[in-house]
Amino acid sequence: MPAIKTVGIISKPKSPAAAAIVPTLIRWLRARSIAVRCDELTASYAPGETVIPRNDVPEGCDLIVVLGGDGTLLSAARSIGRREVPLFPVNLGGLGFLTAIAVDEIYPELERAFRGEQRIASRKLLHARVVRWGRTVVEYDALNDAVLAKAALARMIDLDVFADEQFVGSYKADGLIISTPTGSTAYSLSAGGPIIFPAVPTICLTPICPHTLTNRPVLVPETMTIRVISRNADETVYLTIDGQVGTLLKDGDAIVCRSTDFALRLVRPPHAMFFDVLRQKLKWGER
Repeated sequence: MPAIKTVGIISKPKSPAAAAIVPTLIRWLRARSIAVRCDELTASYAPGETVIPRNDVPEGCDLIVVLGGDGTLLSAARSIGRREVPLFPVNLGGLGFLTAIAVDEIYPELERAFRGEQRIASRKLLHARVVRWGRTVVEYDALNDAVLAKAALARMIDLDVFADEQFVGSYKADGLIISTPTGSTAYSLSAGGPIIFPAVPTICLTPICPHTLTNRPVLVPETMTIRVISRNADETVYLTIDGQVGTLLKDGDAIVCRSTDFALRLVRPPHAMFFDVLRQKLKWGER
């Protein structure tokens, strides 16, 4: 990785932990002649700092420090877009599958990154677009998942699912989760989906409370294109990306999902191997 000259900081809102860390972190970086770019929330914890819109923070940065939980990281990933800027995710509490750097590890791990000794994990994204009457009306990149779920109260939805041109089946369910390996430990896991090792090149289809109990999670190669047709009245189904952004769908809309060639880059501490994190976060037994 090139020498780090500019660091961006993206923070969780209303976080006492972030408020305590940010001023010291900024001073520590500037003492090492590192330029700092702060989003609106980070600047609120350090009066006098220049406020930069979150989506503009990554511009010109060599590293982005994310202070928060997995939700903050997902938001930061959207801000980065497809820029080749590594994320340095610091866990400020909670489950935190992706934010593996603890608060007391911030400065040792930053020093490691400045020496070029950091471990980088690459995580593929899922590109999802909504096609209406043959035209793409909106598109997103997801780190975790694209979820189709009912917008109306207590009604199941009808979805036709295709993998490439193969018909998978018609789902009558509360919804469908289309997840990356990274997202396998998020909503998909809660809905009964499998845990997927991050390097496995796959896309997971997990139905949510299917009416047909034999509708089980399905793994397909990441080279396949998933196409889901909504067979529901207008604005009764909602597409949600990473649980944070999305859009209402119309009857007949096609949601087309495929794995991207681009991979998000996450700084991981040496001890944060995949199964170590699973044992810690899911309380699996130790030897």
